[in-house]
Amino acid sequence: MKATLLKRLDAAVGPLFTRLLPKRRLPDTHFSPRSFLVIRPGGIGDAVLLVPALSALQKAFPGCRIDVLAESRNAAAFLMCPGLNRVYRYDSLSDITALFSTSFDVVIDTEQWYRLSAVIARLVGALRSIGFSTNDRGRLFTDPVPYPLQDYELISFFKLLAPLEVQPPKESAAPFLQLPAGAKEGARRLLAPLAGKAFVAIFPGASVPEKQWGRENFRQVAESLTAAEIAVVVVGADDARASGDFIARGGLALNLAGKGGLMESAAVLAEARVLLSGDSGLLHIAAGLGTATVSLFGPSDAAKWAPKGERHTAFSSSLSCAPCSRYGTIRCSTGARCLDAAPTEVTAAVLRLCKWR
Repeated sequence: MKATLLKRLDAAVGPLFTRLLPKRRLPDTHFSPRSFLVIRPGGIGDAVLLVPALSALQKAFPGCRIDVLAESRNAAAFLMCPGLNRVYRYDSLSDITALFSTSFDVVIDTEQWYRLSAVIARLVGALRSIGFSTNDRGRLFTDPVPYPLQDYELISFFKLLAPLEVQPPKESAAPFLQLPAGAKEGARRLLAPLAGKAFVAIFPGASVPEKQWGRENFRQVAESLTAAEIAVVVVGADDARASGDFIARGGLALNLAGKGGLMESAAVLAEARVLLSGDSGLLHIAAGLGTATVSLFGPSDAAKWAPKGERHTAFSSSLSCAPCSRYGTIRCSTGARCLDAAPTEVTAAVLRLCKWR
């Protein structure tokens, strides 16, 4: 609900503020920044893929203070990035008020399309501000950065560090997430019914209908894995509980959807041989923890969002109109179900990756 209201507010007043606020100019003085504000509204996946850039920023500026401005829905993801000073809430008036009473040397806005985060970056008043120059956002930054549509999003975030002479990693950064204390113990309690048996995790949820594969397809995969003597665990929040019950019916899987918090779910994914999921925050968490993944992509671009490396397999839609969300919004006019991968092909991919661990 809060996310929807923020988007409506952005559409209503974002363009106006972006035009009215004066342009930013790069300061003449050279300085070594000691305090950063990094803005990351949006979902869990974007927050997770930002973590390697945050870690690189800490390494490039030892002892610096890094605060994050995030939404309530993705703030918990930053628990897996040690060393941050504070996580403010983008959708909390009290946090925004506290934010404006804090000074920063540099503000980095990692939002790709919406404007309000750029407005906040402009109003914070840091000596230097960096952000993507999409729409008309660039005029509010001292260092506007082009947004590369073709790059893996993890690498896109490193483009925002280029003005600070921080370079992206030459090799894969995974695993790049660290589980907080207590998460592993919570996962052990949740997984106790398996008695240590190897398992594949399935996340059947989706943030929008166009990203849904269908619980019947997930159940088919679960049946095949069970026949291959591999246990199945369904993960997700409360909204995935009903799908989890359907997939697990008859003892086919252990349904953990709605049980434990995000960190316990992350710890469960760390123990899985493979995660099967659509384009989701849990997909990026699994990859960030070093777990192999099979992912299903429809409206979003697998080249930009799917985990990279030989331990990750992505299925893209065969529809000619896919992907349609390159510019931040799904533009489906047909109501078609984008995810059209066959359960037999997906099962084969999962079984191949099970051999890695």
